[in-house]
Amino acid sequence: MRREATPGEDDPFNKETVSLLRQPKAVWATAGASVVAFMGIGLVDPILPSIAKGLEATPSQVSLLFTSYFLITAVAMLVTGFVSSRIGGRKTLLAGLALVVVFAALSGTSSSVAELVGFRAGWGLGNALFVSTALAVIVGAAAGGSSAAILLYESALGLGMACGPLLGALLGDASWRYPFFGTAALMAIGFVCITAFLKEQPKPARKTSLLDPVKALGHGGLASVAASAFFYNYAFFTILAFTPFVLNMTPYKSGAVFFAWGLLLAVFSVLVAPRLQKRFGSLKVLGASLVLLAADLVILGYGSHTTAIVCTIVSGALIGMNNTVYTELALGVSDAPRPVASAGYNFVRWFAAAAAPYLAPKIEEWSNIHIPFVVAAAASVLGAIVVWVRRSALTHEAEELEPRHATEDGVTAFAD
Repeated sequence: MRREATPGEDDPFNKETVSLLRQPKAVWATAGASVVAFMGIGLVDPILPSIAKGLEATPSQVSLLFTSYFLITAVAMLVTGFVSSRIGGRKTLLAGLALVVVFAALSGTSSSVAELVGFRAGWGLGNALFVSTALAVIVGAAAGGSSAAILLYESALGLGMACGPLLGALLGDASWRYPFFGTAALMAIGFVCITAFLKEQPKPARKTSLLDPVKALGHGGLASVAASAFFYNYAFFTILAFTPFVLNMTPYKSGAVFFAWGLLLAVFSVLVAPRLQKRFGSLKVLGASLVLLAADLVILGYGSHTTAIVCTIVSGALIGMNNTVYTELALGVSDAPRPVASAGYNFVRWFAAAAAPYLAPKIEEWSNIHIPFVVAAAASVLGAIVVWVRRSALTHEAEELEPRHATEDGVTAFAD
């Protein structure tokens, strides 16, 4: 049903606020569960040293918690569309949540780092099924079109990234096992909310094959976004997975640092990035933010302990802007259906998220503590170079994304 215009709606930012807050219960339930899902990514940050001590493991062994998680997540991106197009979005979300509940709980019972790494892999499969489908569900059901939906999704990501380390610190101060049990309980609540408030979503007219996301990468624009995001994610997850060992703080202090980091991520992804995009354009914002992130990483790597803390927190602002721009580019740059484009894009970028946590400690072992940050900074610069070199292939987004945001009545034009 078409909504009557209200005073002040000529202001685009007022439109965004109205669209963002006036959502069906199903969207809020999915977004709430998404917050908890993203909490699981940063949950282990403040307790990584505690896990290493408790399981008598090295930093590189403990970093495999991220590697197994994101490696399975990357591969699972080829499966999510295949599954959801056959059993529906609601059942896929519930299956993903159920897997997270089971494997998060099992993670808390681990007696060795090998067991914990294996359980995190199962957790990654559940999270992949949930997170990729949640984006499609939110985009499909949100009022205000995909612009509001992406902001809502990024809000959930930022809030989850901020609260994950905080929860990990609060529960992990007593035992490194408690954060895993806490996440399992929260995801169980999310399971109940999705069951209660989300009705089954319409299935796409055509079932997605396992190779559709790979085929979608044949589009030059989407391939360019994915390649740039690959390098960016290496830098991103060097900060997330390696910095806790460098800071070497108590769970509470480390949790506070990454809570502040996550808050900046949320604020800049939802409030600052859209305004800068409107003023300067997506590609200029993305390129500048990637270069600034590279500079931040170098200073982090060579600065004092206090400087490293400040640079870690500041990186949240840059990561927040990058996340928003990359998501919009990935969903709008090609003519592939959004779930397929998202799956192809995530398939590429999550491999870097799997590689960075493993390689950063290894690089330190081979050289010194500064070089992992230099490598991450170089990766961020490479991401910016891809954006600049391939800018002509990415301009399609600026021209086409706005008309594709929504139909006239505010319901997303989901079928491409």
